[in-house]
Amino acid sequence: MSEGGCLCGKVRIKSTGEVLAKALCHCADCRKISGSTYSTNIIVAGDGFSVTKGMPKDFSKKADSGNTSTSYFCGDCGSTLWSASETFAKVIKAGVMDSASAIGDAKPATELYASKRVPWVSAVAGAEQWKAMPESATV
Repeated sequence: MSEGGCLCGKVRIKSTGEVLAKALCHCADCRKISGSTYSTNIIVAGDGFSVTKGMPKDFSKKADSGNTSTSYFCGDCGSTLWSASETFAKVIKAGVMDSASAIGDAKPATELYASKRVPWVSAVAGAEQWKAMPESATV
């Protein structure tokens, strides 16, 4: 079981389900959501995911894939905790997890939108490199 929450502590989440994938995403949306050059994500099944405290706000947007992606964040401190779409069940932002080991265990097996990676960030050794989403070509 992994637990996490936003910076101010008003929204808390828990994941008890199987980790389906671990991925970095270099798309423009993930850059904006994370405030960084990419996001580190833990993809879990929806049935093992729950909000244990608070009520997050949400923002929906059509992603590059054409699917609608919804980001869930704390309305007070602004921390993005997870996103969901028609393609993925729950995409937890690894940095919101409480345990340092949960974050360490989030080493990605896949990099999405690797073709958009900033030039000073290296590819993760051994991770699959996708041009966009998994149904796209590899780089």
